[in-house]
Amino acid sequence: MSVILYVVLILLTGGERIVELVTSKRHADWAFKQGGVESGLRHFPFMVALHTGLLLACIAEVVFGHRPFIPMLGWPMLVIALACQAGRFWIIATLGRQWNTRVIVVPGLALVNRGIYRFVKHPNYVIVIVEGIALPLVHTAWITAIAFTVLNAILLFGFRIPTENRALQKAAA
Repeated sequence: MSVILYVVLILLTGGERIVELVTSKRHADWAFKQGGVESGLRHFPFMVALHTGLLLACIAEVVFGHRPFIPMLGWPMLVIALACQAGRFWIIATLGRQWNTRVIVVPGLALVNRGIYRFVKHPNYVIVIVEGIALPLVHTAWITAIAFTVLNAILLFGFRIPTENRALQKAAA
């Protein structure tokens, strides 16, 4: 895969993230009209910055670090990254209007326990972890993969997942 094709892949991924943010905004508006309560306002900007940084760092490391495309690594990582996108679409379709990039809980709505949620409590976070490794490694951006993984783990396990679990427990009480 050429560097140009890799940059196109990253730009397409960024475009998909913008569509997600638009969808998230629409869902947030709906949730707030239903009495939704938001949690985790302080950590959310850091998540946005980290995910934006991932895409920018992928490009920067490959272009300025002259990272090679290694077919035995790159092609499997591309398949995994694309599978992550399919998983992300499955999650959004399963949650419907309850899906959001923010932590907004509408009191009285039942927790979703169908689709992938029958098997995994936080499937989106699993996908984000896997994608954060696979997407950079499509073109051997190993520094980006490591840095994102460490920073993402801090945000997810230190802030986001506990915040979401507390919000869901509070709504269920």
